[in-house]
Amino acid sequence: MIYYLLVLVAVIIITSIKQINQYERGLKFTFGKFTEIMEPGWRLVLPVIQGFQKVDMRTRAVDVPDQEAITKDNISVRVNAVIYYRVINAEKAILEVENFYFAISQLAQTTMRNIVGEVDLDELLSNRTTIAEKIRQIIDKASDSWGVQVESVELKDAMLPEDMKRTIAKQAEAEREKRAVIIKAEGEVMAAENMAKAAKILSGSDGALHLRTLQTLNDLSSDQSNTIVFATPLEVLRAFENFTKK
Repeated sequence: MIYYLLVLVAVIIITSIKQINQYERGLKFTFGKFTEIMEPGWRLVLPVIQGFQKVDMRTRAVDVPDQEAITKDNISVRVNAVIYYRVINAEKAILEVENFYFAISQLAQTTMRNIVGEVDLDELLSNRTTIAEKIRQIIDKASDSWGVQVESVELKDAMLPEDMKRTIAKQAEAEREKRAVIIKAEGEVMAAENMAKAAKILSGSDGALHLRTLQTLNDLSSDQSNTIVFATPLEVLRAFENFTKK
């Protein structure tokens, strides 16, 4: 009889030992009432009268599915994101919300749609980091009572309708053409200014224009296939004119 009693006690003790891993915390319930937080290690949980629930304290990544949203300028977009969060209070995470994993996901979806509706498309595409931080702050504040801390939110993509993609592509092409025209015009202005400076210098020095003409002829003569039409410089004609007067 004593032997069976000892075996029964041993079985109860063995089945009462629960292991809490380093990255976990355990909530112990006695007669259904929360009694303590169990730290990592082996802990005793008496059968029948006690129960426990583990909570993973590591950072968790939640992939928020694509959300259909309307921007402030009435453009339909599909956005998705990744949320990184972790439990900082195991007691609140279990006692204050039924399923904090599901609650965080749903809160992220509604918040993301609301924030996208407050910004224009251009701002959504160019200021993702700012918008993501705004979403993080809202979710983090709302989840404080659940013992959850939102560490970061990353907007992965903003998908546009095909007609809007074509419109943006045309706008980008027009902008590139505009830039090309401006750069070309600026180059022509600079070239004209340099030519004007060169002409002023050449005209102000006796024989400079003639020497420049000879230099050009020398450069052209390196290729025998060139046909040269020689224009007599005005300086030469003036020299002949002065010689005739004498």
